[in-house]
Amino acid sequence: METVKLSAIVMRWYPDMMPFLKQDELNSVIVLRDGLSILEPADAMDIIHYSICEHQNSAYLQ
Repeated sequence: METVKLSAIVMRWYPDMMPFLKQDELNSVIVLRDGLSILEPADAMDIIHYSICEHQNSAYLQ
């Protein structure tokens, strides 16, 4: 198990997305069951998408 920030995932697979993500999204803590080294690009995109959705949902609740 490995804990990383979303920014590490974005920088590894989709660095061109960095300017479009908010700092609180990039600072999200992600726990990867099998670690960063085994993560596939499609899985990384799913994690990024889920994190963005989670931050949007919490914005509506405030």
